[in-house]
Amino acid sequence: MANGGIIGPTNITSFGKNTVTSKTSSGDITTQGGTRLAKVLVVAGGAGGAGGYYSGGGGAGGYRCSELSVTGSTAYTATVGGGGAAGSGNGASGSVGVNSSFSTITSAGGGFGKGYVDTPSGVDGGPGGSGGGAGSNGGTGGTGNNPPVSPPQGNNGGNSNGSGGGGGGGSSAVGGNSPTLTGGAGTANSITGSSVTYAVGGNGGGGCTGGGCAGTTNRGNGGSASGTAGGNGGAGGSGIVVVKELNKASGVWSMQEQLDQLSDGTWPKFLLSYNLDYLVVAGGGGSGSAACGYASGGGGAGGYRASGYGPSPLRGSALPFSNLEGGESYVVTVGAGGAAGSAGTPVCRGNKGSDSIFNVCGAAPVKITSTGGGHPGPSGTGGSGGGGGSGWPPDRFNTEPGGAGNTPPVSPSQGNAGGSGGHASGGSASGGGGGATATGSNGSTGGGAGGNGGAGAPNTILGPDSSYAGGGGGANNNSNNPSGGAGGGGRGGSGAQSPQSGTANTGGGAGGSYDGSPPSAGQAGGSGVVIIRGPSDITFAVAPGTNSTSTHPGGDKLATFTVSGTLTVS
Repeated sequence: MANGGIIGPTNITSFGKNTVTSKTSSGDITTQGGTRLAKVLVVAGGAGGAGGYYSGGGGAGGYRCSELSVTGSTAYTATVGGGGAAGSGNGASGSVGVNSSFSTITSAGGGFGKGYVDTPSGVDGGPGGSGGGAGSNGGTGGTGNNPPVSPPQGNNGGNSNGSGGGGGGGSSAVGGNSPTLTGGAGTANSITGSSVTYAVGGNGGGGCTGGGCAGTTNRGNGGSASGTAGGNGGAGGSGIVVVKELNKASGVWSMQEQLDQLSDGTWPKFLLSYNLDYLVVAGGGGSGSAACGYASGGGGAGGYRASGYGPSPLRGSALPFSNLEGGESYVVTVGAGGAAGSAGTPVCRGNKGSDSIFNVCGAAPVKITSTGGGHPGPSGTGGSGGGGGSGWPPDRFNTEPGGAGNTPPVSPSQGNAGGSGGHASGGSASGGGGGATATGSNGSTGGGAGGNGGAGAPNTILGPDSSYAGGGGGANNNSNNPSGGAGGGGRGGSGAQSPQSGTANTGGGAGGSYDGSPPSAGQAGGSGVVIIRGPSDITFAVAPGTNSTSTHPGGDKLATFTVSGTLTVS
């Protein structure tokens, strides 16, 4: 560019005045002349909930947020998807939500909530941005993030058993398995200037008093199921498209160019540059019900990713942000722990934990995703893998390897593999779930102790030394007592102790269950956590108020997220 002979880096520069346009129905958005970058939120329509008793909630519409390169003074079509219709009467499933799109981003409509039928065939929830909840009688929740995108646009719907339908999946968490009827959590975003939560899954049958409740309009929420004989479900909420035209002036500019932009009112008023350290831990994996086999492996810990603090081999680089106008907001997702498996459902093994993400709307290298911990068994891959079972169907005398860790692979590694199960005439012993710094131990092949959970990682980002992402202990049907890994891993079950769930906001894996009398129930994984640390000369604000800010004794600013929300830096 012409800059009076000044030589400097050429970077994308945008003079969008941070203008925000929200489209609640389809139409064009015309960018301003100086706009080159835009932050875009695209939420699809939520699905309808099913009618009648024991029915599934509608899945939330797909939730996607990203930063795009755009052309100034150009009309872009924003398509806003409608919500799916409610199921009307007994056994009637809801309808799928409609896709929303802007430029290269398309979010998929939510998957339908399934109505109750008298046979197991055909009671699965529908696939979509987030999956619909299953109808009662052993159905499986619909698949979320369908079609698959990265990061995921949603989660699976909840599974069912004889006591009710599953909740619809949400953008931040899977739908609840019955008898828990709650829909999956949504994601808060402050792109409009206020914190708004989008893409919440609809509740399963009976989860909305007085019949089905409709999903909120222009939030992409799933409709709740009826829960009453002959009742109607709730319609899904319509989607939304929001575009924020960004102000960024990086590179080298001559005085004349700066004066020109100032006269046009497009030169950023105040630019910030800063580095942020992070701790991002995903939800731990849930363990299976021992009613399905002799001993369930421990759940894998949620993926652990950190900079600046904790063990040096696991430290990534701080995240650099430069030349930003004050008040920049970052969307944070805190992954839920994987739900426990239960007898009589297709997921006796338990469920994988959900991912945690810092800067959902950003892109690498300033976006960090940690993967949820794996459920027990060889297919239980994740941030850390789940432990292998012992005496698990289809052969109650078989043993299994544990699931792989650091899946998908990142560097430094986000976790380790689960241990293998063992079995002998002396009894069953399952493997421990993997942790952030160690693999889960193998179950004894002599029928002795279940494997201990893999150790988590200590981290001092908050000041005190706390540990995160410990694997869940395996299980055995004798008096040995498997332990969970340091960092919130639940202890494994045995003839002398009951299993424990993973500790909340540590990403700990759940302890394995054992075949006692009666068989012990599966346990839930611990939810994840996101902690951000920045220099003393900036200010942090968080939403919602469940999250918190503080100041380190040395002056650094701290933000702790125990639920999904938004961080604003100024």
